[in-house]
Amino acid sequence: MHPNAALIDEFYKAFAVCDAERMVACYHPDVHFSDPVFTDLRGDRAGAMWRMLAARAKDLKIVHSGVSADDREGRAHWEADYTFGATGRPVHNVIDARFTFRDGKIVRHVDTFDLHRWAGMALGLTGKLLGWLPPVQNGVRKKALQGLDAFIASRA
Repeated sequence: MHPNAALIDEFYKAFAVCDAERMVACYHPDVHFSDPVFTDLRGDRAGAMWRMLAARAKDLKIVHSGVSADDREGRAHWEADYTFGATGRPVHNVIDARFTFRDGKIVRHVDTFDLHRWAGMALGLTGKLLGWLPPVQNGVRKKALQGLDAFIASRA
C-alpha cells in the first residue's frame, strides 16, 4: 500500500472511533478542507471541525472503501450513519473524497455528497421539498459555521 493510501486509511480508521486527534494528525498545518456544508476551512479550523463532529457523535458509524493514492493525490469513498442532533433524524450520507498530499500529510481534502439528499434525511419534509434551494442550503451552511465558531470559542 502506498504511504499516502495508508494515511487516508488511518484517517478513516480514526474517524470510525471518533479519535479527532489522530485524524488531525493526518493533516498538514496548511490543510484546506471543503465539502457542500463547510465550503472553505483552512488550517486549525479544519481540525476543529473534525474535533466538533467527533465530540458530538453519539451513534456515528463510518465505513470507508476504495482507498487509492500516489505521491500527489488520493481518493476514498466513505459512508456515515448517524442521528442528526438538531432534529433527531437518522442520516446515511454517501461521500466521495479526494486528497492532495504535501510533506507526507493531507494538504487538501475535498468531500463531495448530495446536499439536497442529506437535507431530506436530516431536516425531514422541509429538506426533501426545499433542500435543493440555495437559501435552504446557505442556511444549513450558516448554521454549521455558527456551530463551529461556538465550538472553537468554547475551547479557547
